[in-house]
Amino acid sequence: MSNDQVLAFETDCHLFKDCGFPAPSEWSFIFEPLFTIGSFEVNKPMALVFLSTVIICGFFWAAFARPKVVPGKFQLVAEVLYDFVRRGVARETMGKKGEPYVPLLVSLFFFVWIMNIWAIIPFAQFPATSIIAYPAALALIVWCTYMYLTFRTNGLVGGIRNLCVPSGLPKGIYVILTPIEFISAVFIRPLTLTVRLFANMFAGHLLLLVFIIGTWYTLGTVVGTFYSATSLIMTLLLTVFEMFIQALQAYVFTVLTASYISQALEEAH
Repeated sequence: MSNDQVLAFETDCHLFKDCGFPAPSEWSFIFEPLFTIGSFEVNKPMALVFLSTVIICGFFWAAFARPKVVPGKFQLVAEVLYDFVRRGVARETMGKKGEPYVPLLVSLFFFVWIMNIWAIIPFAQFPATSIIAYPAALALIVWCTYMYLTFRTNGLVGGIRNLCVPSGLPKGIYVILTPIEFISAVFIRPLTLTVRLFANMFAGHLLLLVFIIGTWYTLGTVVGTFYSATSLIMTLLLTVFEMFIQALQAYVFTVLTASYISQALEEAH
């Protein structure tokens, strides 16, 4: 069933019209191309990712293109947001050695956050991070940075030791611990970084869809209006909760990135 057919079905379907509840399914994450550039098709999630990039670059460029000693309101807001990541993530997790990596952490935090927040923006109403390819791409960037810094700081042998051999433990335990640490650092970390962000946004979008569709589906009679109002209230409550989750997931993604970089910069013993 295409998106157009689904939307038509939702518009005509109500609880008391002998039709089933149009529950969200895979069609909620499949979009027809908005336009085509040559042989390259651009759909809604791609457009939202592009808009996220433009918004973030445009905002910080406008704020800091001509910085002033006494900042205006726009520059002040940008400085507060930048300082939140700098002090609350980089400094707290990495100390002073995290200063060179603040731009990366700021970019990740706001990029993830903006991609998440599209879920509650009218007409967009879709978190780009609920498509697993986008969290996976970001996790790959983090993983490559982590690996590069690990081996640049410690060399080949020291880097492997950094990844697989925690210091200060009895020698016998390394037989079991070393392969576990290797699997964790090389495979599990990028996987969990991807799935944590994707799964939260995927589930949040489904929940919102269930109650948004339910608000329309149950509307039509006196009893149905009561159900519809209840579903609408749940939609509003979930939207507020989703706003918190969107920011939280961006923060967790950034904190974990800072934690991995911090570990990569530690010299192996």
